[in-house]
Amino acid sequence: MKRNVLVIADLRGNQLRNVTFETLGAAHAIADGGTVAAAVIGHEISALAQTLGEYGAQQVYVVDHPELAQYIPDAYVAAVSQVMQAFAANVVLFAHSAMGRDVAPLLAAKHKAGQISDIIHVELAGDDVLFTRPIYAGKAFMKVKAAGDLVFATVRPNNLPMPEHVDATATVTSITYEVPEKVRTRVREVVKKASTGVDLSEAKIIVSGGRGVKSAEGFKPLTELAEVLGAAVGASRGACDAGYCDYSMQIGQTGKVVTPDLYIACGISGAIQHLAGMSNSKVIVAINKDPEAPIFKVADYGIVGDLFEIVPALTQEVRKVLA
Repeated sequence: MKRNVLVIADLRGNQLRNVTFETLGAAHAIADGGTVAAAVIGHEISALAQTLGEYGAQQVYVVDHPELAQYIPDAYVAAVSQVMQAFAANVVLFAHSAMGRDVAPLLAAKHKAGQISDIIHVELAGDDVLFTRPIYAGKAFMKVKAAGDLVFATVRPNNLPMPEHVDATATVTSITYEVPEKVRTRVREVVKKASTGVDLSEAKIIVSGGRGVKSAEGFKPLTELAEVLGAAVGASRGACDAGYCDYSMQIGQTGKVVTPDLYIACGISGAIQHLAGMSNSKVIVAINKDPEAPIFKVADYGIVGDLFEIVPALTQEVRKVLA
Protein backbone atom coordinates (compact mmCIF):
# COMPACT_ATOMS: atom_id res chain seq x y z
CA MET A 1 0.00 0.00 0.00
CA LYS A 2 1.60 3.22 -1.16
CA ARG A 3 1.75 6.08 1.35
CA ASN A 4 2.90 9.69 1.26
CA VAL A 5 5.35 10.30 4.09
CA LEU A 6 6.51 13.71 5.29
CA VAL A 7 9.69 14.10 7.35
CA ILE A 8 10.16 17.29 9.36
CA ALA A 9 13.90 18.02 9.41
CA ASP A 10 15.47 18.44 12.84
CA LEU A 11 18.13 21.12 13.08
CA ARG A 12 20.92 22.01 15.45
CA GLY A 13 21.50 25.65 14.68
CA ASN A 14 21.25 25.65 10.91
CA GLN A 15 22.67 22.17 10.47
CA LEU A 16 20.73 18.96 9.84
CA ARG A 17 21.00 16.41 12.64
CA ASN A 18 21.71 12.77 11.77
CA VAL A 19 18.30 11.69 13.07
CA THR A 20 16.76 13.51 10.09
CA PHE A 21 18.57 11.18 7.70
CA GLU A 22 17.67 8.13 9.79
CA THR A 23 14.04 9.24 9.67
CA LEU A 24 14.20 9.58 5.88
CA GLY A 25 15.33 5.94 5.69
CA ALA A 26 12.33 4.88 7.78
CA ALA A 27 10.08 7.03 5.61
CA HIS A 28 10.97 5.02 2.50
CA ALA A 29 10.13 1.77 4.29
CA ILE A 30 6.78 3.19 5.36
CA ALA A 31 6.03 4.75 1.96
CA ASP A 32 6.24 1.34 0.27
CA GLY A 33 6.61 2.95 -3.15
CA GLY A 34 4.78 6.17 -2.29
CA THR A 35 6.32 9.63 -2.15
CA VAL A 36 8.78 10.70 0.55
CA ALA A 37 8.92 14.43 1.19
CA ALA A 38 10.86 16.50 3.70
CA ALA A 39 10.25 19.93 5.16
CA VAL A 40 12.96 22.19 6.52
CA ILE A 41 11.75 25.06 8.70
CA GLY A 42 13.79 28.00 9.94
CA HIS A 43 15.59 31.07 8.64
CA GLU A 44 18.31 31.08 5.98
CA ILE A 45 18.06 27.32 5.62
CA SER A 46 17.29 26.99 1.89
CA ALA A 47 20.70 25.46 1.18
CA LEU A 48 19.77 22.38 3.21
CA ALA A 49 17.23 21.25 0.62
CA GLN A 50 19.89 19.68 -1.60
CA THR A 51 21.28 17.58 1.26
CA LEU A 52 17.81 16.25 2.07
CA GLY A 53 17.48 15.16 -1.56
CA GLU A 54 20.80 13.33 -1.36
CA TYR A 55 19.49 11.27 1.58
CA GLY A 56 16.23 10.21 0.02
CA ALA A 57 13.75 13.06 -0.01
CA GLN A 58 11.99 13.18 -3.38
CA GLN A 59 10.32 16.50 -2.62
CA VAL A 60 11.56 19.17 -0.25
CA TYR A 61 9.46 22.00 1.15
CA VAL A 62 11.35 25.01 2.45
CA VAL A 63 9.69 27.34 4.95
CA ASP A 64 12.15 30.20 5.41
CA HIS A 65 11.11 33.21 7.50
CA PRO A 66 12.72 35.41 10.19
CA GLU A 67 9.87 34.47 12.58
CA LEU A 68 11.10 30.88 12.41
CA ALA A 69 14.72 31.59 13.31
CA GLN A 70 14.01 30.44 16.87
CA TYR A 71 11.73 27.59 17.78
CA ILE A 72 8.27 28.79 18.86
CA PRO A 73 5.55 26.10 19.18
CA ASP A 74 2.70 28.09 17.60
CA ALA A 75 4.88 29.21 14.71
CA TYR A 76 6.19 25.71 13.96
CA VAL A 77 2.72 24.18 14.19
CA ALA A 78 1.54 26.77 11.66
CA ALA A 79 4.53 26.14 9.38
CA VAL A 80 4.07 22.35 9.35
CA SER A 81 0.33 22.77 8.78
CA GLN A 82 1.07 24.95 5.75
CA VAL A 83 3.40 22.27 4.36
CA MET A 84 0.69 19.66 4.91
CA GLN A 85 -1.68 21.75 2.80
CA ALA A 86 0.82 21.46 -0.07
CA PHE A 87 1.68 17.79 0.48
CA ALA A 88 -1.08 15.36 1.41
CA ALA A 89 0.76 13.15 3.88
CA ASN A 90 -0.47 9.90 5.39
CA VAL A 91 2.41 9.78 7.89
CA VAL A 92 4.32 12.73 9.37
CA LEU A 93 7.61 11.91 11.09
CA PHE A 94 9.60 14.03 13.55
CA ALA A 95 12.75 13.38 15.52
CA HIS A 96 12.09 12.49 19.15
CA SER A 97 13.76 15.75 20.15
CA ALA A 98 12.55 18.70 22.20
CA MET A 99 10.90 20.15 19.09
CA GLY A 100 9.40 16.87 17.89
CA ARG A 101 8.02 15.92 21.29
CA ASP A 102 6.37 19.33 21.46
CA VAL A 103 4.98 19.79 17.94
CA ALA A 104 3.85 16.27 17.01
CA PRO A 105 1.17 15.99 19.75
CA LEU A 106 -0.06 19.52 19.04
CA LEU A 107 -0.53 18.69 15.37
CA ALA A 108 -2.10 15.32 16.15
CA ALA A 109 -4.67 17.04 18.35
CA LYS A 110 -5.27 19.71 15.74
CA HIS A 111 -5.88 17.13 12.99
CA LYS A 112 -7.65 14.62 15.30
CA ALA A 113 -5.09 12.01 14.31
CA GLY A 114 -3.06 9.33 16.06
CA GLN A 115 0.36 10.08 17.50
CA ILE A 116 3.11 7.59 18.44
CA SER A 117 6.17 8.65 20.41
CA ASP A 118 9.75 7.42 20.58
CA ILE A 119 9.70 4.77 17.86
CA ILE A 120 12.79 2.62 17.38
CA HIS A 121 11.66 0.36 14.52
CA VAL A 122 9.13 0.31 11.70
CA GLU A 123 7.83 -2.63 9.68
CA LEU A 124 5.04 -3.39 7.25
CA ALA A 125 2.38 -5.99 8.05
CA GLY A 126 0.14 -6.29 5.04
CA ASP A 127 -1.50 -2.91 4.55
CA ASP A 128 -0.56 -1.77 8.07
CA VAL A 129 2.52 -0.05 9.45
CA LEU A 130 3.72 -1.32 12.81
CA PHE A 131 5.75 1.04 14.98
CA THR A 132 7.88 -0.41 17.79
CA ARG A 133 8.46 1.71 20.89
CA PRO A 134 9.91 0.96 24.35
CA ILE A 135 7.70 0.96 27.44
CA TYR A 136 8.25 0.55 31.21
CA ALA A 137 11.54 2.45 31.10
CA GLY A 138 12.85 0.23 28.30
CA LYS A 139 12.07 -3.09 30.01
CA ALA A 140 9.58 -4.09 27.31
CA PHE A 141 8.60 -3.12 23.79
CA MET A 142 5.23 -2.73 22.14
CA LYS A 143 4.15 -2.68 18.52
CA VAL A 144 1.59 -0.02 17.71
CA LYS A 145 -0.70 0.34 14.72
CA ALA A 146 -2.32 3.72 14.25
CA ALA A 147 -5.93 3.90 13.15
CA GLY A 148 -7.06 6.40 10.55
CA ASP A 149 -5.59 7.88 7.39
CA LEU A 150 -3.12 10.19 9.15
CA VAL A 151 -0.56 9.47 11.87
CA PHE A 152 2.17 11.51 13.52
CA ALA A 153 5.24 9.83 15.04
CA THR A 154 8.57 10.74 16.62
CA VAL A 155 11.75 8.74 15.93
CA ARG A 156 14.36 8.10 18.60
CA PRO A 157 17.83 9.17 17.39
CA ASN A 158 20.56 6.63 16.73
CA ASN A 159 18.24 3.62 16.39
CA LEU A 160 17.29 3.36 12.73
CA PRO A 161 19.88 2.75 10.00
CA MET A 162 21.30 5.70 8.12
CA PRO A 163 20.40 5.64 4.41
CA GLU A 164 23.14 5.80 1.83
CA HIS A 165 24.20 9.16 0.49
CA VAL A 166 23.36 9.26 -3.21
CA ASP A 167 23.86 11.69 -6.05
CA ALA A 168 20.23 12.74 -6.38
CA THR A 169 18.22 15.91 -6.40
CA ALA A 170 14.77 16.62 -5.02
CA THR A 171 12.00 18.84 -6.30
CA VAL A 172 12.23 21.92 -4.10
CA THR A 173 9.18 24.04 -3.29
CA SER A 174 9.24 27.23 -1.23
CA ILE A 175 6.28 27.71 1.08
CA THR A 176 5.29 31.29 1.86
CA TYR A 177 4.97 31.33 5.63
CA GLU A 178 1.80 32.95 6.89
CA VAL A 179 2.24 34.27 10.41
CA PRO A 180 -0.61 32.92 12.57
CA GLU A 181 -3.02 35.38 14.13
CA LYS A 182 -2.27 34.16 17.62
CA VAL A 183 1.27 33.41 18.73
CA ARG A 184 1.13 32.85 22.46
CA THR A 185 4.87 32.90 23.10
CA ARG A 186 7.78 34.99 21.89
CA VAL A 187 11.51 34.44 22.22
CA ARG A 188 13.10 37.61 23.55
CA GLU A 189 16.59 36.30 24.16
CA VAL A 190 18.50 33.05 23.83
CA VAL A 191 21.32 32.40 26.26
CA LYS A 192 23.42 29.47 25.11
CA LYS A 193 25.87 27.59 27.28
CA ALA A 194 29.25 26.99 25.70
CA SER A 195 28.95 23.59 24.06
CA THR A 196 31.68 21.70 22.29
CA GLY A 197 32.19 18.14 21.18
CA VAL A 198 29.75 15.48 20.09
CA ASP A 199 25.97 15.89 20.32
CA LEU A 200 25.00 13.69 23.29
CA SER A 201 21.71 12.42 21.84
CA GLU A 202 23.38 11.26 18.61
CA ALA A 203 26.75 10.12 19.95
CA LYS A 204 27.97 6.66 18.96
CA ILE A 205 30.11 6.49 22.11
CA ILE A 206 29.30 8.06 25.48
CA VAL A 207 31.46 8.27 28.59
CA SER A 208 29.21 9.03 31.55
CA GLY A 209 29.90 9.89 35.19
CA GLY A 210 27.89 9.58 38.38
CA ARG A 211 28.31 10.55 42.02
CA GLY A 212 31.44 8.44 42.06
CA VAL A 213 33.35 11.19 40.22
CA LYS A 214 33.12 13.11 43.54
CA SER A 215 33.48 16.61 42.07
CA ALA A 216 33.43 18.71 38.92
CA GLU A 217 37.16 18.11 38.68
CA GLY A 218 36.43 14.38 38.72
CA PHE A 219 34.97 14.64 35.22
CA LYS A 220 38.40 15.57 33.82
CA PRO A 221 39.64 11.97 33.25
CA LEU A 222 36.26 11.11 31.69
CA THR A 223 36.56 14.08 29.32
CA GLU A 224 40.07 13.01 28.33
CA LEU A 225 38.85 9.49 27.53
CA ALA A 226 35.94 10.92 25.54
CA GLU A 227 38.28 13.11 23.50
CA VAL A 228 40.44 10.11 22.60
CA LEU A 229 37.40 8.03 21.62
CA GLY A 230 35.59 10.86 19.82
CA ALA A 231 32.80 10.43 22.35
CA ALA A 232 30.30 12.61 24.18
CA VAL A 233 30.32 13.07 27.96
CA GLY A 234 27.14 12.41 29.93
CA ALA A 235 26.13 12.21 33.57
CA SER A 236 23.63 10.70 35.96
CA ARG A 237 21.10 12.87 37.74
CA GLY A 238 23.02 12.32 40.96
CA ALA A 239 26.10 13.99 39.49
CA CYS A 240 23.98 16.87 38.16
CA ASP A 241 22.15 17.34 41.47
CA ALA A 242 25.48 17.41 43.28
CA GLY A 243 26.60 20.29 41.07
CA TYR A 244 29.40 18.36 39.39
CA CYS A 245 28.10 19.18 35.91
CA ASP A 246 25.32 20.91 34.01
CA TYR A 247 21.87 19.34 33.65
CA SER A 248 22.28 19.43 29.86
CA MET A 249 24.51 16.36 30.35
CA GLN A 250 21.90 14.37 32.28
CA ILE A 251 20.96 10.93 30.96
CA GLY A 252 17.96 9.12 32.37
CA GLN A 253 14.22 9.09 32.77
CA THR A 254 14.14 12.85 33.44
CA GLY A 255 17.06 13.64 31.13
CA LYS A 256 18.15 12.50 27.69
CA VAL A 257 17.47 8.99 26.39
CA VAL A 258 20.48 7.69 24.47
CA THR A 259 21.26 4.54 22.51
CA PRO A 260 24.95 4.67 21.57
CA ASP A 261 27.02 1.79 20.23
CA LEU A 262 29.17 2.00 23.39
CA TYR A 263 28.21 3.39 26.80
CA ILE A 264 30.91 3.63 29.47
CA ALA A 265 29.41 4.23 32.93
CA CYS A 266 31.95 5.53 35.45
CA GLY A 267 31.00 5.71 39.12
CA ILE A 268 27.31 5.22 38.32
CA SER A 269 25.42 2.89 40.65
CA GLY A 270 22.64 2.16 38.17
CA ALA A 271 19.42 3.56 39.61
CA ILE A 272 16.33 2.59 37.61
CA GLN A 273 15.84 6.21 36.51
CA HIS A 274 19.30 6.27 34.92
CA LEU A 275 18.90 2.82 33.34
CA ALA A 276 15.74 4.08 31.63
CA GLY A 277 17.88 6.50 29.66
CA MET A 278 20.71 4.20 28.53
CA SER A 279 19.82 0.51 28.98
CA ASN A 280 19.22 0.06 25.24
CA SER A 281 22.83 0.94 24.43
CA LYS A 282 24.38 -1.73 22.22
CA VAL A 283 27.38 -2.36 24.52
CA ILE A 284 27.57 -1.19 28.14
CA VAL A 285 30.80 -1.05 30.14
CA ALA A 286 30.50 -0.33 33.87
CA ILE A 287 33.31 0.88 36.13
CA ASN A 288 32.44 0.92 39.84
CA LYS A 289 34.09 0.15 43.17
CA ASP A 290 30.97 -1.61 44.44
CA PRO A 291 30.71 -5.15 42.99
CA GLU A 292 27.02 -5.21 43.99
CA ALA A 293 26.13 -2.03 42.07
CA PRO A 294 22.94 -2.52 39.99
CA ILE A 295 24.69 -1.18 36.88
CA PHE A 296 26.56 -4.51 36.59
CA LYS A 297 23.25 -6.33 36.00
CA VAL A 298 22.79 -4.55 32.65
CA ALA A 299 26.46 -4.19 31.73
CA ASP A 300 28.06 -6.33 29.04
CA TYR A 301 31.46 -5.78 30.63
CA GLY A 302 32.15 -4.78 34.24
CA ILE A 303 35.29 -3.49 35.93
CA VAL A 304 35.33 -3.43 39.73
CA GLY A 305 37.77 -0.76 40.84
CA ASP A 306 38.55 2.91 41.30
CA LEU A 307 37.55 4.91 38.23
CA PHE A 308 40.38 7.39 38.92
CA GLU A 309 42.86 4.57 38.32
CA ILE A 310 41.01 2.66 35.62
CA VAL A 311 39.87 5.50 33.35
CA PRO A 312 43.35 7.08 32.90
CA ALA A 313 44.82 3.61 32.26
CA LEU A 314 42.07 2.92 29.71
CA THR A 315 42.73 6.28 28.04
CA GLN A 316 46.43 5.44 27.76
CA GLU A 317 45.73 2.04 26.23
CA VAL A 318 43.24 3.48 23.71
CA ARG A 319 45.86 6.05 22.65
CA LYS A 320 48.32 3.20 22.04
CA VAL A 321 45.81 1.26 19.95
CA LEU A 322 44.84 4.29 17.89
CA ALA A 323 48.47 5.21 17.33
